[in-house]
Amino acid sequence: MALEAEGIIVVIDGNWKRNALRGAAALTFGVLTLTWPGITLLALVLLWGAFALFDGFTLVGALFSSASHESRGTKAILALQAGVSIAAGLLTFLWPGITAFVLLFVIAAWAIVNGGFEIAAAIRLRKELKHEWLLVAAGILSIGFGALLVITPGAGALAITWLIGWFAIMSGVIRLALSWRFHRLENELEEQFRGPISAAPA
Repeated sequence: MALEAEGIIVVIDGNWKRNALRGAAALTFGVLTLTWPGITLLALVLLWGAFALFDGFTLVGALFSSASHESRGTKAILALQAGVSIAAGLLTFLWPGITAFVLLFVIAAWAIVNGGFEIAAAIRLRKELKHEWLLVAAGILSIGFGALLVITPGAGALAITWLIGWFAIMSGVIRLALSWRFHRLENELEEQFRGPISAAPA
């Protein structure tokens, strides 16, 4: 029981910090996208590529700092999610002349795959996290956004830019809320296990 609980604490610790970083990055990307007047396709490509790479390497950091108590399934989700983000980010930097049409499908694929990973993570954490619906909401939002990009590839550049920007902002807000919930759960678990230890006879 102690080892299991300790593992949960470490997992949650990594998750809340990782989600806070990813949420802040998504918010920054979204705000820059919406407030950058006359943003060019190249600027949008580079900005999104930087965001995807940051997201991916943040996940890599979480993977290497994860506890040995974490299941292989949890580590596999982190590894796959990191690989998708890094691959998508590298693609945009290695192909700076990417067309708007292709960029949309790259972003759409990234969003749909990541959304699936978010929902899978929520299922794995449903017993430890009371508000796992936040993770499900992030996954559904991501999948819905990706599907919308695929359905409306002919939309105007301004409409697409606003769609991408608002998605990033909403995703960032949800992820920060999730990070706060993870942090609260970590504190609750620490208090639960500090009590029995302090009450034990010397």
